Amino acid sequence: MPTSNPLAEDLDHILAHTEGLWEELRGQKVFITGATGFFGCWLLESFAWANEKLSLKAEAVALTRHLESFQKKAPHLANHSSIRFQIGDVRDFQFSEEKFSFVIHAATEASAKLNQENPLLMLDTIVEGTRHTLDFAVKSGATKFLLTSSGAVYGDQPADLTHLPEDFSGGPNPLDPNSAYGEGKRMAELLCATYPKQHGLETKIARCFAFVGPYLPLDTHFAIGNFIRDALRGGPIQIKGDGTPFRSYLYAADLTIWLWTILFRGQSCRPYNVGSARGLPISEVANAVNAAFENKLKITIAQKAVAGKPVSRYVPSTERAEQELNLRERILLNDSIRKTAYWNSKPE
Repeated sequence: MPTSNPLAEDLDHILAHTEGLWEELRGQKVFITGATGFFGCWLLESFAWANEKLSLKAEAVALTRHLESFQKKAPHLANHSSIRFQIGDVRDFQFSEEKFSFVIHAATEASAKLNQENPLLMLDTIVEGTRHTLDFAVKSGATKFLLTSSGAVYGDQPADLTHLPEDFSGGPNPLDPNSAYGEGKRMAELLCATYPKQHGLETKIARCFAFVGPYLPLDTHFAIGNFIRDALRGGPIQIKGDGTPFRSYLYAADLTIWLWTILFRGQSCRPYNVGSARGLPISEVANAVNAAFENKLKITIAQKAVAGKPVSRYVPSTERAEQELNLRERILLNDSIRKTAYWNSKPE
């Protein structure tokens, strides 16, 4: 039977690997910050899909600053009967008298531009926003709280460490203003660690790395998004550096499975890396994007690789999530690129 939702295949994939989790949400309410961003769109898409398919009679309230733009981007979500919107800033939104069983805090502008130009605003948004949302969770009677943290909490990955485990003891340079994002996320995690003891709130932490999929912005600092944009424009695919740093990308549908699973089944105050452990050089990422298009495109590399230069990596170890929560990367990179390119090439 045809469906009007172009993400139906992905949403069925999510439901197939989370179906046993949703009973906790039956007849309940979930509050989601950052609900109109990349993570938020996938959380709302999957919530609405599960709510309908499983007759959960659940409700989501989504915090946003820009409802009008979201109505243009995703009208089916903006007008969905089980989703309501609250207008406000994550740092000072008004507390309602409603009760929520679950709170997901996904509001942060993962913007390299903002981090460079206004690190204080970046820091305030993360720290004040997390504190405010935690206080809201306590007031609303929530039992479980999910923070979407970041692999940036680890600081630079040592060249001889192929995968970052959760117990890696490094961190960002606190004297570098460009560390505002990573240090802010570290403080957000610290806040999450203080609330269970004082308030009995279960706080779950997802340390997120890099992703690809529908709703990913193609015009920011995400290399794979830029490559897909270049390819959709007919090329060339432009690598701004030397192509040697190692990165990995988890598809958005798998990301969504991981986030819901960590919320419902993750251990409180125990961080879980979220991402793909399949690292490869940026130059190979560009080649993978190129391979997804029938007309092979030119790839340009702006800088020449320096012999003997230590390898730059940003690749997580996902053993904890795999062993404790049975999470897997199920949609591999080539299919992830193909799906993302198709989504972004569809007519409006």
